[in-house]
Amino acid sequence: MKLKSVLQALFLFVLILPSFSQNQNNPNDLSGKGREHLLMDFGWRFALGNAKNFEKDYSNGTSYFTYLAKTGYGDGAAAQQFEDRAWREVDLPHDWAVELPFSSSASHSHGYKTIGWKYPETSVGWYRKRFHIPASDLGRKISIQFDGIHRNSTVWVNGFYVGSESSGYASSIYDITDYLNYGEENVIAVRVDASIEEGWYYEGAGIYRHVWLNKTDRLHVAQYGTFVTSQINEDNAELTVRTTIENQYPQTSKFSIEQILFDASNKPVVSQRYDSLSLEGNKEITLYHKLKVENPRLWSIEVPYLYHLETLVKVDGKTVDSYNTNVGIRTVRFDPNLGFLLNGKNVKIKGTNNHQDHAGVGTAIPDALQEFRIKRLKEMGSNAIRTSHNPATPELLDACDRLGMLVLDENRLMGINQEHFDLLKRFMIRDRNHPCVVIWSLGNEEWAIEGNEKGARITKTMQDFAQKVDSSRAFTAAVSGGWDNGSGKTMQVMGYNYIVQGDIDVHHKKFPWQCGIGTEESNTIGTRGIYQDDLANGRMAATNRMPENVGTESGWKFYLERPFLAGLFFWTGFDYRGEANPLVWPAVNSQYGIVDLCGFPKDIFYYLKSWWANEPVMHIMPHWNWKGSEGKNIKVTIYSNADEVELILNRKSLGKKTMPKNGHIDWDITYQPGTLQAKGFIKNKQVVAQQIETTDVPSKVILSAERTQLNSNGEDIAIITVQVADKKNRMVPTADNEIEFTLSGLGKIIGVGNGDPASHDPEQFVELVETSSISGMKFMQSNSIPEINELEANNNDSIWEKAFEKNYGEYDATKNLIIKGSFNLSDFNEETEITFYAKSLSDNQSIYMNGKLLAKNIKRNDPNQFFVLDHNYLHKGENVVLFVGKPLVKHNSWEEISTNPGIIKICNPASQWKRKTFNGLAQVIVKASKNEGEIILTATSKGLSPAIIKISLKPVVPKPPTDD
Repeated sequence: MKLKSVLQALFLFVLILPSFSQNQNNPNDLSGKGREHLLMDFGWRFALGNAKNFEKDYSNGTSYFTYLAKTGYGDGAAAQQFEDRAWREVDLPHDWAVELPFSSSASHSHGYKTIGWKYPETSVGWYRKRFHIPASDLGRKISIQFDGIHRNSTVWVNGFYVGSESSGYASSIYDITDYLNYGEENVIAVRVDASIEEGWYYEGAGIYRHVWLNKTDRLHVAQYGTFVTSQINEDNAELTVRTTIENQYPQTSKFSIEQILFDASNKPVVSQRYDSLSLEGNKEITLYHKLKVENPRLWSIEVPYLYHLETLVKVDGKTVDSYNTNVGIRTVRFDPNLGFLLNGKNVKIKGTNNHQDHAGVGTAIPDALQEFRIKRLKEMGSNAIRTSHNPATPELLDACDRLGMLVLDENRLMGINQEHFDLLKRFMIRDRNHPCVVIWSLGNEEWAIEGNEKGARITKTMQDFAQKVDSSRAFTAAVSGGWDNGSGKTMQVMGYNYIVQGDIDVHHKKFPWQCGIGTEESNTIGTRGIYQDDLANGRMAATNRMPENVGTESGWKFYLERPFLAGLFFWTGFDYRGEANPLVWPAVNSQYGIVDLCGFPKDIFYYLKSWWANEPVMHIMPHWNWKGSEGKNIKVTIYSNADEVELILNRKSLGKKTMPKNGHIDWDITYQPGTLQAKGFIKNKQVVAQQIETTDVPSKVILSAERTQLNSNGEDIAIITVQVADKKNRMVPTADNEIEFTLSGLGKIIGVGNGDPASHDPEQFVELVETSSISGMKFMQSNSIPEINELEANNNDSIWEKAFEKNYGEYDATKNLIIKGSFNLSDFNEETEITFYAKSLSDNQSIYMNGKLLAKNIKRNDPNQFFVLDHNYLHKGENVVLFVGKPLVKHNSWEEISTNPGIIKICNPASQWKRKTFNGLAQVIVKASKNEGEIILTATSKGLSPAIIKISLKPVVPKPPTDD
């Protein structure tokens, strides 16, 4: 460059620099937009890649310069300009594993789904999303937040590699400020590899939790940057508020902080302001403040009262950031003699372990379904959930905060290296403001260490580290053996997995300073509605799991009788996919649940409800449809909390029996069809009753919904119960009719289930999207354009040359360039939609398909070159495409001329939604649209009267979305 040019450029730089610094880095001249937390769940594109074949994995990482070699060199599907319109459209959360078929050779622990190292073609998924960033955002800090991707995810923005996360349970946040195109379109690409299992249970695959775009001023509260703890006095509470402020300007910022606590009705309760604060550039600081709340409303199981704290960061009186924190004022303590105390009162923990999957949707659980699941557990009197064996989605904890459900929040993997500490700290900082979280778990059943000195050392090191993150709660780890010799020697609260694994009383005498909790206890397992083993078909009658006959009843009594034990978590609340022990294929789901995979209660649900809940309960098992068993003895079990129970068969009393405390009653009855009734008495007064009857044959379908009014936000769901009934509207408990579902209106079905642990039927019916590449590219040049049909048919090598072997500069720019290629259609029908997404291979090009003109004189790089192809000019087998125009000329020496002709998308619509009922029941999950209106679901089945249910959608203000 000449000296004059250098000086001119330098002078221009000097002129521009002060303006840039003032607008971007000066805290006294801010945009004033404040914080934005934008939902990014809608409008993603998805396609399967390949775990072993780079070419089939969109050639990602195969360029001369890979994304690991040069910044911004994301290639293949990671490239900004990659053509993704042929991919399937999906909204998040999304679990592609639930869409896959079953195979007896697939992983037993993961539910025999065809995913994992044996199935490279279905174990990698790609996601892409386009979004707009306004030009006015230049100067703000912008990050993308993934609440959970299963698993081993890699993220690119506009071709820039921004990071990776190997765990499927960790929330990850990436700063993308400097990679963005301001005032233009941007592209996120995510590669997800679920080849290796992180757990030993069904984990799903994909971006199965929410994604957010965060925008802040460069002076702001850090992500998860507040931490509020409570100390309760006689008539007031003192809140300690820790606030981490980040100054990402290059120079010192002067600011003030205002903390305002609002009550549940959004009225300010107390506030404080802190002025004359200062923070150097590119530094962070944690500030400690105190707030005194007079006559506070405490958070409890019965009344989960929530305040919220607004933290305002101000510069010269102007708010530059506002950060909200939910606050539950409460105290928790684990005592070695008294167990667990909430707000100073003893509470027995009545909990369940739960994995994070549900019928129909796998791990991609909508927020409203989280709430449904918690309410179902609370219905039986449960007050606690253990997030076995991994950090949960934030929305689960939000719902537990609102509903008053205690949580034992669990880390995924024990270890003392930096990666383990980083994952532990990130998960604790994210979750520590939730009042529902009352204890942390460092890990679960680490058999290699839990019973030896290494386990003691690792547990202590992790516990010491974690206490620096949060000292307001106790720590445990779930241990299945060696209680006296390993982790059990050093942990604060001993986590016992199964009372048959050792002598808890002896351990407590050796370690009297320890409180104890049953992190797992054996439940009565079996298939809902099955009363005789059918092991060959993957179903079993209810039984106690352990050989010592330890189950729900004996486990509850054991923990109830020992005050030093805080309580227990039964394994499990819900059935879950995979780990079908003690069965194998064809069983594909566990049967440990107190309710099945849909949330339909099993009989044991009512035993716990009898002794955990605060309402009269009466439940008779089994059902009373036993055709062919007339005259035979049938064991009848009664679960109730009444003092006495009278059993009546066909209006004849079989007498009364006394209900033992925390027990049940059995009767041996000679079966006869008709009516079986149980009446419950307390102090000789009837307080509860139940009646079951022998039903007629199936006659109709009945639909009912938990909610018939949804929010029109594109996220809300209706959980619809499908019931097969006889002509008297009595559910037929053995019905297995197949039901077809048709939905009209402003919504869609997202999943179906029935709770059958051995069903191999699909739970999702999605469109089938395939692509076909245009290959065999040849070219010729001509002064005039020959007859198109002749060009397509002519394969004379003396006329055609292989395309793209010579540089574009060698083409004769005065002649027409004709490029020919072909693609194959293996099969299609009248419902198949075939779309051609074309690219510019010549200037002002015309495109022909099998001699049919699709378009002419297309402007170079026109983004709208897509054509829905008419079946009349397509045929099975080879189809020919011609591109005709002038050769492309480089505008700049470094420009790469496109050699990509585009892609053919073959889309077959989803098949009919359907599901068999299992023992009379099935479930449909329907998702609302973003528009106000109505959803109509129709259920039909051969030989049965149909059913219709209507769901209304009310207008709401949705979560703020990104500009897509």
